[in-house]
Amino acid sequence: MANVYDKLAYNKLDDFIYGSCPKPVKTKSGLIVGGGEIYPELNFTLPAMTVDSNTIKDAYKIYKEIMDGALKRAVELYAPGVVLEYETLPEFTIHPEWGIEVGKIIVDALNEYNAKYGLKGALRATPNDTREMNRPPIMRRGEYWEEMQQIFEGFGKAGADFLAIESTGGKEVDDDALVNADIQKVIFALGVLGCRDMKFLWKKMVEISNANNIIPAGDSACGFANTAMVLAERGFIPKVFASVVRVTAVPRALVAFEEGAVGPSKDCAYEGAYLKAITGSPIAMEGKSAACAHFSPIGNVAAAVADLWSNESVQQVKLLSGMAPTVSIEQLIYDCRLMNEAKKQGKGVEFRDLLADSDSRLDPQAYVLRPDVVFDISKGIVKGKTPFERTKLAAQLTVEKLKKAIANKEVKIEERELRWLDIMENQIEDIPDDEVEFYDQIKDDLDFDKFLPKEYGLE
Repeated sequence: MANVYDKLAYNKLDDFIYGSCPKPVKTKSGLIVGGGEIYPELNFTLPAMTVDSNTIKDAYKIYKEIMDGALKRAVELYAPGVVLEYETLPEFTIHPEWGIEVGKIIVDALNEYNAKYGLKGALRATPNDTREMNRPPIMRRGEYWEEMQQIFEGFGKAGADFLAIESTGGKEVDDDALVNADIQKVIFALGVLGCRDMKFLWKKMVEISNANNIIPAGDSACGFANTAMVLAERGFIPKVFASVVRVTAVPRALVAFEEGAVGPSKDCAYEGAYLKAITGSPIAMEGKSAACAHFSPIGNVAAAVADLWSNESVQQVKLLSGMAPTVSIEQLIYDCRLMNEAKKQGKGVEFRDLLADSDSRLDPQAYVLRPDVVFDISKGIVKGKTPFERTKLAAQLTVEKLKKAIANKEVKIEERELRWLDIMENQIEDIPDDEVEFYDQIKDDLDFDKFLPKEYGLE
């Protein structure tokens, strides 16, 4: 591992705040993420359309229109800087030349607005993980993996600033585990399969990044923890279960930083608050301004320690005022302007705590993102010696923290969900500390038609 994290990056809670971190990252245009100010990060995508060789030029034109609308509005609102996140659609990763061309379009637009108006900007390139398109997924070989490596390299050569991904290692097991609210299988999916895949994936991503002048930023457990959040919002699984899954995803995401990622972590990685506490690296977060993509119970608290504030993803569709990405950049800019002004007036910590307090009492998923709660649980997570140990610890510590919060009447949890904390506590206690021993223990309950053990170094 390139880095070892066995203690927090902060000595005191008051330093753990939005817009600032111990290890800020500087982009090609001079934008410093985590250097004192919080900046907007706009995430955007195409409208509903077929993408193929007949329509690809239309897609290029739409991305150029998105850039012109969003960057023009950023200049009009005197934004000091912006980050643009381009998440590829599967077609753009399967055809790397298409995805790379869009990257060039965005970089050219950023350079143009920098030269003309002094707008500092950066591109986060986020190829999607197409390895799961095989069933069962093939994680370490094959055409999808080769295409992913091509687009990683191509984005660096195109001039992108950050390389990120929402990787899916272990998701083929985690999906069923979430639906069945099975915390043991979640821990296996995240702490064994996910962490093993992250080590393989991020070692390669960091190598490619370093060779191609692009910053290895971070991963996201969107397909794991955000899926749990959406299921909980729809009433399919308990909110306390989704809360525990959220923190259980932290050690998996931490592997990217152990292998050399430096941030900013992905916006939909709500585990970012924990990553910032542990690594000191900048993070992107999303909340109320991401309602265009999905609903959540964590609209304000998510911003408490963010360094980039994102909208998740919005299609290029017409609203009353203008195109949706342009609307989103305006909303994000105003959010960031207010937060930066609070810091300038010496009220940053107070504003951070207001963000946290406004959400954290109403939902356990918001409670586990409180800066003080993040601090306490993170101190326990880093005591684990391996990613698997840390994953088990994360789940265990979160259950304990929620039980204490209930006893102290710090968070609202429905009566019918309380028993789930005891259920999870007992199931976690039955998990051994050794991941191979755990694999042997859980093997009979796994569906080997859905995942290939050898793709994770398991025989």
